[in-house]
Amino acid sequence: MKTELVTSLKRQATRILADLHETKEPVLITEHGQPSAYLLDVDDYEQLMTRMSILEGIARGEQAVKDGRVMSHSDAKDRLSKWMK
Repeated sequence: MKTELVTSLKRQATRILADLHETKEPVLITEHGQPSAYLLDVDDYEQLMTRMSILEGIARGEQAVKDGRVMSHSDAKDRLSKWMK
């Protein structure tokens, strides 16, 4: 992963963004020697958000099973068919 100072980002944003789009490698932005932010390509960010949504859905499903909030396959199929109309 590349690391850039926040001052470099201010002065050379165009170059840093061009490198980011070319390599698709995230850039860690540091401020006063400490990590401050990550700079990601838009496509990579959107893919990451999609993955997070899927994982959150799985976690909600696992919690529903633990809480006993389940239904039969046929009930779930009937419920989904109403949404698909």
